[in-house]
Amino acid sequence: MATTTPMTTPASTGTTDGTVPAADPDDTAPREAASRRRTFAVISHPDAGKSTLTEALALHGGAIGQAGIVQGKGGRRGVVSDWLEMEKARGISITSAALQFTYRDRVVNLLDTPGHADFSEDTYRVLTAVDSAVMLVDAAKGMERQTVKLFEVCRLRGLPIVTVVNKWDRPGREALELLDEFAEVTGMTPTPVLWPVGIGGDFRGLLDLRPGTAPDAAYIAFDEGSGGATRTTWTPLSLEEGLARDGEVLTTAQEEVELVLDSNGPHDEASFRAGRTTPVMFAAAVLNRGVEQLLDLLVDTAPPPADRPAQDGGVRSVGDAFSGQVFKVQAGMDAAHRDHVAFIRVSSGRFQRGETVLNARTGKPVGTKYAHRVFGGSRTGVEDAWPGDVVAIVNATGVRVGDTLYAGRKVAYPPIPTFAPEHFAVCRAKDLGRYKQFQRGITELHHEGVVQTLRSDLRGEPAPVLAAVGPMQFDVVQHRMAGEFGCEVLLEPLPYSIARRTTAEHAPLLDAVPGVEVLRSLDGDVFALFPDRWRLQRIERENPDVVLDALAADSLA
Repeated sequence: MATTTPMTTPASTGTTDGTVPAADPDDTAPREAASRRRTFAVISHPDAGKSTLTEALALHGGAIGQAGIVQGKGGRRGVVSDWLEMEKARGISITSAALQFTYRDRVVNLLDTPGHADFSEDTYRVLTAVDSAVMLVDAAKGMERQTVKLFEVCRLRGLPIVTVVNKWDRPGREALELLDEFAEVTGMTPTPVLWPVGIGGDFRGLLDLRPGTAPDAAYIAFDEGSGGATRTTWTPLSLEEGLARDGEVLTTAQEEVELVLDSNGPHDEASFRAGRTTPVMFAAAVLNRGVEQLLDLLVDTAPPPADRPAQDGGVRSVGDAFSGQVFKVQAGMDAAHRDHVAFIRVSSGRFQRGETVLNARTGKPVGTKYAHRVFGGSRTGVEDAWPGDVVAIVNATGVRVGDTLYAGRKVAYPPIPTFAPEHFAVCRAKDLGRYKQFQRGITELHHEGVVQTLRSDLRGEPAPVLAAVGPMQFDVVQHRMAGEFGCEVLLEPLPYSIARRTTAEHAPLLDAVPGVEVLRSLDGDVFALFPDRWRLQRIERENPDVVLDALAADSLA
């Protein structure tokens, strides 16, 4: 990508060549700030403990004073990252959450994600905004279907993966068996870094195999009775001291480690960052056991933000002027003001509150006066941010998921793919007198990415078709339309299961085929809906020139 010198025109107007003044011509500050940041997502199959681990990491990072759990009981409150009423009621995460805290001398940006497959599109968007991932695996269930899919998504995006076997405080499978399954299912080599002492349900401590561990602190022995809502306390012991304390149990763990190291080798930083290996550790997030060690592992080994490829084939340097990509849009975070919040991962340069930046898609300026750092459902004002940070801009007019915002030399990052919907339903307002609220709500939920909204002249404006990856997205629509927009809606399922992008030129031909319907999204794309794969394949054979493109993320949905 060619380098141009930003013109010194007013930031609010931009320039004819798409540049706005760069606030930081010197790239030293953003590069130094980026080197101190670790931005990662926690991902897994539902019920593996993601939100509980997120809470425990925030506790150990000093961001909160007491950790909650999902569906808290016995005095434990709910988790901070699950702030929507529907999340609290169902005990699941249905939207991503961004948390930031400082640990040691590093700034940690932690993104929690939904685990349920119906919300996998939200998880995919988060993975475009991070530099590594923590894959959480249930000690009793191992590699579940959604876990395997997420491993593949991370690999396709080139994200290094740290694997955490969670719930070791409960009876589960053997550690060696789990590692064998990881290798077989993912094709990656699991390398042990923190090995459990004691079987599942008898979690006494961790053998520390991280590079540089001193022999006199090779055994992390958890203190009895510590953990839960507060930090777990532990004692560093030499192996000799550990044998005196836990004897045969520690000896068994040492023998297991020897077998794994002989087979898989030790942790290697280059192989980990290249995606060939995944460091493995064991934890019990609900007891906060292993959480501090996970934070240390991420700070020491996870990659910092790096230069990022642009859509035109060039590269945007971390030290260049500000740029960032919108990976999430959320309405209704402040019910009193009906705000519209755009979450931006800073990719380069320094973000400064109040600076006017440009939207690469529209060419229009975007104000940043109301910039915040969001912690679950709460927020605080932020003056500046650096590569790797997540900034929430309130009432960012005209901004959508995937948009690139920038200052200085124009840049646009590759768009975030849309998943292929498999569930479709006609949506109508229960009370026709609430039609304005209905229109506003459906439009906002579409631009947030909660569902895709499709329309046709035949069905008319009052009866849009909602398209979703999973049926639980429809539950979210009904809940939020009633609670946030004051408009209850009725949904009528449609007999379609496949969507393909087509063109306005081919729409009449497809619309004339029995069982096929053509609609247009609010973004202007034309989609043909099919009841089954057989009908689609038949049309493709009989009309080879008709455009029927699968969505970019079709194979991952």
